[in-house]
Parts: sequence; structure tokens; C-alpha cells
Amino acid sequence: MGVLQDKVAVVTGANSGIGRATAALFVAEGATVVVCGRRTTANEQVVQELRVAGGRALAVQADVSAATDCRRVVDATVEAFGRIDVLVNNAGIGDRHMPIDECSEDWFDTVVRTDQYSVYYMTKYVLEHMVGAGSGSIVNVSSIGAGGVAGIAYSAAKAAVNAMTKNVAIRYAATGIRCNAVAPGPTPTPLNGPEAAAAFHAEFAEMCARHIDVTLPTASAQDQAQAICWFASDASRSVTGQVLYVDHGTSLY
Repeated sequence: MGVLQDKVAVVTGANSGIGRATAALFVAEGATVVVCGRRTTANEQVVQELRVAGGRALAVQADVSAATDCRRVVDATVEAFGRIDVLVNNAGIGDRHMPIDECSEDWFDTVVRTDQYSVYYMTKYVLEHMVGAGSGSIVNVSSIGAGGVAGIAYSAAKAAVNAMTKNVAIRYAATGIRCNAVAPGPTPTPLNGPEAAAAFHAEFAEMCARHIDVTLPTASAQDQAQAICWFASDASRSVTGQVLYVDHGTSLY
């Protein structure tokens, strides 16, 4: 039996990168996975892969920056499987390393709505069901960018995710509901691949790189998935309110 045997998990941003690796690992560990993302075709492709691997999976198209879509994901999951045991708030976008003097108000709002508000919406609606069950694990995907070594919008959003993680953990510490976060360092995914990097604010990205050790190895999406799985599983049943950095020590620089 896997460490997530018979658990029902929702993974946002599950059609690529860390989310996709997490969905695959969860199925391998016995979970039923709801794949949530904006791209319908990509969602269905991941679901087919999970089913071929022997897992149970459901695709729900959603833009998690919108409260109504988040509510629909939660409702669809409960309708299909009766409960939600695990929520992974992984969906996010990069902000091109835009410093405050180059970041428009519209761009700041777009990044924060996707990277921060989605965590609030999904967590709030999932908790309504976890409270009734008296158990559950919420895992937020933060970033070493929460320390300021990214664009202004991304840094602000991820710092907020860390604070929200602890805030939710405090609220439910006396129950069977836990909330933790994984903070990836540089991890090869479409979010920071060559095409995305070409749109970075080169000068500020170089400034940020002076404050981390970019010479260290990079973690893989599978490495991040393993950390997420540990928080999702009962192996971490006494752990809540923690932020685990998975970055080969990059942020210790």
C-alpha cells in the first residue's frame, strides 16, 4: 500500500511541472487525484497518463485566480469522490523578475491573484469539507522568492503564502487538519525554462542572483513532489505550519 492509499487529493496547476510530477507520485502512492488547471487538453492528457498508470483521476478546468472557479473545483471533487483529504495549492505564474519601478499595477494584480488569492480561495472552500471530516492536509507551494529574490509581485505573493500557511496552521492546530508549505529553489519547469527566462527583466534578475547561490545543483520537479507527498501523508501527522525549503541550500547563501 502507498502512503496516500485511498486519499482524495486536489492538485492545482497539475498539468505541468511540479504539479504534474506531484499528481503522478500521488497516484503511485494510492491516491485519487483531481487535476486542476486552465488548459483543458493538457488536463485531460495528464488524467489519461494517470489512468494508464492504474490510478483514479478527474480533470477539472479552472482558473484558480477566480473564486467561482475554485468553488467549482471543490464541488466537483466532492460530488465525484465524496470528500477531499489533501489539497495541493501549486498553481502559479512567474512575474518575469519585474522590479517595483517596472511592474505595472495590472501585472502586480495578475500575479498576486494567481499566486496568492488562489491559495486563499481553494483553502477556504476545501476547509469547509475538511472540518466536517475532522482531518486533512493542505500543502502550499511557495518559493525561495518569498525572501525577495524575485520580482516584486511574485516575492510579495509567496511571502503571503508563507504567512497564510502558518495562519491556517494556527487556526486548526488543535484538530486533525494541517497546513504546510514547500518552497522550491530553482527547479527546471516551463515556469522558468528558456522561453520564460527570455522575458525576465535581465538587470533585476542578475541583481537577485547575487543574493542566492546559483552555482549549486537544481532540484527536480520530482524532488519537489516527494516533499509535497511527505506533507500530504500521515508520515508528517505531527507537523503543521512549516515551510520546507527544497533548494540544495541555494537560499542559504
